[in-house]
Order: sequence, then C-alpha cells, then structure tokens
Amino acid sequence: MPETILYERHGHAAVITLNRPDRMNGFTRVMGAELIQAMDKADADDGVRAVVFTGAGRAFCAGADLGGGGKTFDYTAAEPGEDDHRDGGGLVSLRIFDSKKPTIAAFNGPAVGVGVTMTLPMDFRIAARGAKFGFVFTRRGVVPEAASSWFLPKAVGMPAALDWVLTGRVFGADEALERGLVSKVVEPEELMPTALALVGEIAENTAPVSVAMARAMLWNMAGANHPLDAHRLDSRAMWLRGSSADAYEGVQSFLEKRSPEFRDRLDEMPELFED
Repeated sequence: MPETILYERHGHAAVITLNRPDRMNGFTRVMGAELIQAMDKADADDGVRAVVFTGAGRAFCAGADLGGGGKTFDYTAAEPGEDDHRDGGGLVSLRIFDSKKPTIAAFNGPAVGVGVTMTLPMDFRIAARGAKFGFVFTRRGVVPEAASSWFLPKAVGMPAALDWVLTGRVFGADEALERGLVSKVVEPEELMPTALALVGEIAENTAPVSVAMARAMLWNMAGANHPLDAHRLDSRAMWLRGSSADAYEGVQSFLEKRSPEFRDRLDEMPELFED
C-alpha cells in the first residue's frame, strides 16, 4: 500500500494523487519511488488510457520536503550503495517521458520546485484558477533538476525559462497560461471534470498503440538535429501501423460513419526505435 500517493481508477483514467496534505504534498524519495511504481501499474493496465496527476488538500506539490533542514539537498550524505548522483525528480520525469499512456497534470494548487519540474514531461497541464508556480531553485542555493533544463525551454521557450529560473519568482496561473506552461485555466470545481473529459476524448476516439507511438515520436524528435531524422522515424512508424488491424478499422469506421473499435494491444506493440 503506497504511503505517499493514492492510485484510483475513474473509468479509463488512472488518477494518481500526491497524498501528503499535511506537508503540502512535499516530495520525498519514497514518493518518487511510488510514482514510478504507479506509472508501471498504469502502463500495464489495458483499461487505462491516460493518467491524471493531482494533489490532496490545498497544494499540488510544494516541492521537496524541507523537513531535513539545510542538509535537504546534500546527497553526499547518502547511505553506501544508494544512487546518490541521480536526483529523484529526474527519475520520475524520465519514467513519465517513457509512458505508454498520455499524462495529464491537474494543478489544484501551488506547484513549486520539483512539484512543477516533474510535470514538464506530461502531455497536458491544466491549472485551477488560483494555482501558483515557481522554479525557485536559485533561491534555495541549488539548481533546476528533474531534467527540466531540457524540458522547460521546449515547453515555454528560452525567454520564459530564463525568466522563471534565474529569478526564482513565484507566478500565477494566468501567466502560466499566457507563456505556455499550462494549456487551460479553469475554476477549481472544473479541474478534475476537465481532466477526465480529456481522458474520455482520448479513450473514445483513438487507438491505444497509435497514441503510444505518436507520443514517443513527438517527444523523441524534440531533440532531433534535422527533419530527416523525423522523416525516417515517421516512415518506419507508418510502415508498422499501416498494415495493422487498427489502421483498417480506423479507415473503415470513418467510411461507415461509426465509432471505431480498436483492438491492437500495447503489449504487442512493435518496436518503434531501431538499434
């Protein structure tokens, strides 16, 4: 039974709730490990079509739990045998990056430090009005983590990334929307219905294997050096999917003006990336 998160099924959605409300859902290594385990569980469940992340109480995640005081970020004190040179937020970010299911951040309240950086690999970010954000690392004497030096400029552009990271200032949902950190700001009571409606849109209309492959293509090509790399990947993916039962069903259902019934399974998904 997880100590720091809740995992629930809502129709085709796996809802992962950061569940340390007395600590504003402060991130710990235990939470990081449990988030990775929850992603493994969601990926293995064919009934799950997307994963929604939110927080218990008034915060999404107020960042790393600072209960350890000044030594909070001193990883040289790690026990022998621990992988003390890999930040926990980065391990979570990389697991989300590798997800086979679309991922959605539903910011119910403040998301600061790792509370926002670990959401950068997510595919959708929706904020409740009143949510606040902060890349506050330089104000704590440390630096951005969770692979955010790669993800953040790609999400919002270098000017916004530099502004937020170098000043470490906290900003509101309207600025987050204006500069592209979130795609939508809704009233608090609309947050989860909006996220779950997005899951429904995906579940009712798309092929799971195609979604998984398309997600991997977009994220992996974000760092490509030339469009030829994307062309080669696109060509391989189209060759793999074009003869699939899902491709036949997608076209036939469109011609017959009916809802598609996609049956290809993720555990049978062909390997997209060649060695």
